[in-house]
Amino acid sequence: MNTSARMLRLLSLLQTHRYWPGGELSDRLEVSPRTLRRDIDRLRELGYAVDAVRGTAGGYQLRAGGSLPPLLLEDEEAVAIAVGLQQAANGGAVAGMEDTSVQALTKVIGLMPPRLRRKVDALRSQTDNLVWGGGPAVDAGVLTTLAQACRDDESVHLTYTAPGATPTERRVEPHRLVTLGRRWYLVAHDRDRQDWRSFRLDRIGEVRTTGQRFRPREIPGGDALAFVQSGIRSRPQRYDVRVRLDTSRAAAERAVGHWGTVSGRDGDVLLEMNLDHLQWPVLVLAEVDCDFTIESPPELRELVGRLAARASRPAAG
Repeated sequence: MNTSARMLRLLSLLQTHRYWPGGELSDRLEVSPRTLRRDIDRLRELGYAVDAVRGTAGGYQLRAGGSLPPLLLEDEEAVAIAVGLQQAANGGAVAGMEDTSVQALTKVIGLMPPRLRRKVDALRSQTDNLVWGGGPAVDAGVLTTLAQACRDDESVHLTYTAPGATPTERRVEPHRLVTLGRRWYLVAHDRDRQDWRSFRLDRIGEVRTTGQRFRPREIPGGDALAFVQSGIRSRPQRYDVRVRLDTSRAAAERAVGHWGTVSGRDGDVLLEMNLDHLQWPVLVLAEVDCDFTIESPPELRELVGRLAARASRPAAG
């Protein structure tokens, strides 16, 4: 049995919280008492509270309240995993991985011994993140709290500010986190309104967990992403974007993701988007990198024209 497998086995035995005589543990793991002592010391270095009784009848026991699922990683490995997941969650560097990264980040931090958790928390609190594409900032604490509430079916109280409105207190049953473009949404059942709602996370203020579990309901249509998309399309938006692209449908679909629709055939693809801001379609056009014709709105034609004119100016000096 290699060292990593043996450490996992040792921790699994200790998590029964029974008292283990040293000789019995050594026999179970097929190691010498000296090797067992080194393994116990390594667990302590990782933050696991293991009590020991010395002497010929001595043994070991995991301290009450110290039961943690095994995360037997070196400090640098554990922090690297947490940082990588946080970057994926905050920056969306890997398309389609954002909500999965948040759920994984919540689990990984929960698995860490207190000493490692403090390191990661310090790193998170002292790091500024740049969200590509100018997306609205989302508080990492709100994100992880809601991810855990979704996972645990725990109701929460939150403060929400709708556009042009004053902040309101909402009692909700969190169902799922969804990303569209560079925005995060919470799909939840609103207890006060007795209906399903989607909440933009950048408009959520304080989140307070209640400790109360709820029985999950069936979301309308059975799909959280489709629910958010339907809600966005049903709301009046400022711009109705239509652009003809001289590219393949596959390339256009990769560039726009879930933030628009693609139709037509290769070489004559119609891209349609309904939104309040024009920055995202400009980024999509830059990403797809092909000839295009803007059918609407005229504001998008003007914006792209201004950008093209600036880009074509000779550099000063």
